[in-house]
Amino acid sequence: MTIHTKPVHMPTIDFSRFYGTPEERDLFITELTRVLHDHGFFYLTGHGVPQSLIDDVLATSKRFFAIPDADKLSIEMVKSPHFRGYNRAGYERTRGEQDWREQLDINTEGQPVEAGPETPWNRLYGPNQWPEALPELRPLLLRYQAEVTRIGIDVLKAIALSLGQPENAFADIYEPSPSQLLKIIRYPGRNEAGSDQGVGAHKDGGFVTVLLQDTVPGLRIRTEEGVWIDAPPVPGTFIINSGELLELATNGFVRADVHGVVTPPAGSERYSVAFFLGARYDATIPVIPLPESLKRGERGVTVDPLNPIFREVGINHLKSRLRSHPDVAAKHHPDLLHLLETPAKI
Repeated sequence: MTIHTKPVHMPTIDFSRFYGTPEERDLFITELTRVLHDHGFFYLTGHGVPQSLIDDVLATSKRFFAIPDADKLSIEMVKSPHFRGYNRAGYERTRGEQDWREQLDINTEGQPVEAGPETPWNRLYGPNQWPEALPELRPLLLRYQAEVTRIGIDVLKAIALSLGQPENAFADIYEPSPSQLLKIIRYPGRNEAGSDQGVGAHKDGGFVTVLLQDTVPGLRIRTEEGVWIDAPPVPGTFIINSGELLELATNGFVRADVHGVVTPPAGSERYSVAFFLGARYDATIPVIPLPESLKRGERGVTVDPLNPIFREVGINHLKSRLRSHPDVAAKHHPDLLHLLETPAKI
């Protein structure tokens, strides 16, 4: 990933203003409109998540990655047809290339749902896998998942207002059960990794991402001009970025920026916790009729032949999981591999 230096800085949004006086809220919404169009990424303060919970999640995540490999591999993702569980470094792919990070993926806790030819995305529903060696991880991550879901939905309400819509404009496509994909992630140092690709250049597929970074930098964002900039950790903040569903819904007015992570320097490691708020799997993303003052800022939807985008949420998410985890796809879903060859449908 080639990095160019440019004096560009990600904006910071104080989300407590969304809950303030009507005047504060109006100013906040105006600022958010500009940020969504110009950046797609921003730091979030005033989010209301206790620092003690954040510290506990990071510390317990580090303990998970430090348990013996046999304990982690007992919940390896390839054992789950629902794409839940642990992945060794190099077992997830972005644009066909290995990502050098190990991680644990969880989503909404549930039971398997019967999937038919018209509802293949139902295969994504099911239970998470949890390590017996670290029983405290389950209640902690589920508590954290609930907190960042609250943040994601409130941010989505603010985004709706910033687009000239009612604050519940997206509710019909995420209620009563949004996708709640959560990853705890460890990036090994460059001396352990096979390349400098911690995770390759990509856009996130959901509504919004709520990213918690520890202390080691590595996140890079590509601007509209094609320049890569750093997004280093800032204590007390989350990074929020908009995903492909918002780009689809706004015909490109809201940016879903390309980003990636470079592996940390030799002898170090990087930790993060990423939460991806998505729509219901059976939903279809509409095009929102933006006010004329915003409509002229529409840029259209980016079409990448290596990453087709579908308005059908379940197909879009399923396609992403099949591509990212070819071992799970080959073992549990060989009949769905044709989705990876389907042209973009927007």
